[in-house]
Amino acid sequence: MANILAIGIATLDIINTVEFYPDEDSEQRAISQQQTRGGNATNTLTVLSQLGHQCSWGGVLIDEPDSQIIQRDLENNHIDFAACKRLADGKMPTSYITLNQQTGSRTIVHHRDCPEFSFEDFTQIDLSQFDWVHFEGRNVVETKLMLLHLKQHHPALPCSLEIEKPRPDIESLFDLPTLLLFSQHYAISQGFTDASSLLSSLSTNIIATCAWGNAGAWAIDQHTKLFHSPAFAPKQVIDTLGAGDTFNAGLIDKLVNNTELEQALTYACQLAGHKCGQVGFANLSHTFEA
Repeated sequence: MANILAIGIATLDIINTVEFYPDEDSEQRAISQQQTRGGNATNTLTVLSQLGHQCSWGGVLIDEPDSQIIQRDLENNHIDFAACKRLADGKMPTSYITLNQQTGSRTIVHHRDCPEFSFEDFTQIDLSQFDWVHFEGRNVVETKLMLLHLKQHHPALPCSLEIEKPRPDIESLFDLPTLLLFSQHYAISQGFTDASSLLSSLSTNIIATCAWGNAGAWAIDQHTKLFHSPAFAPKQVIDTLGAGDTFNAGLIDKLVNNTELEQALTYACQLAGHKCGQVGFANLSHTFEA
């Protein structure tokens, strides 16, 4: 069991499940609706907590009703949020999600009136207690300061960085983490047509992965050796929301326990595939092991 810190956002997710994705300027009745806590970093921690790790989240909480839903969910998943910055004004990030029952795809409209967790907030955390730190690749300037702080003051502490979306100057972070976690969306935005091309373009001495939907995922080690794992699709794709966060959790779980990269990649694909066969994260690790 490891002690893992993740820096990023938590959101209130309002999920409407529909029979099929609606046409523009149409009206459709939702089959069901639920409100739950979301956000990449806290999703990853939710899975890691189920896998037996002690998890902490560094982010921003605002004193408003939606925050109470988020905090209750974090408590239910045994995620400590004492490191969070708390504000009196603003609105927690909200994601309005349309979940297509036919395909399991999810379409997200996101709204936020909430500042990012800052470098100054990060320096208030006692990092000596952690075995791994995970970052969302969001606020590039502040995240770079955090990564440099880790490198200077805790050089032996491994860390990972999720690169989900293209952001100005995010490439300046690539040499700083232990592990880079790229999305297919980012790769395509940079003109790459497959994961291996992206990974092969990186500097040497970088461990990185890139998931590519139903084609599986690729990884590259410090010696530029490429690995591939196929996707492990469930019998029926029910809910792809959070599959990437689950994949990241599976990798971190294995690598923090010194598992070889190739085996960690396969495990992460298996776990993510299993998640796509169920709604949400409840009992994910238990049903996966069964």
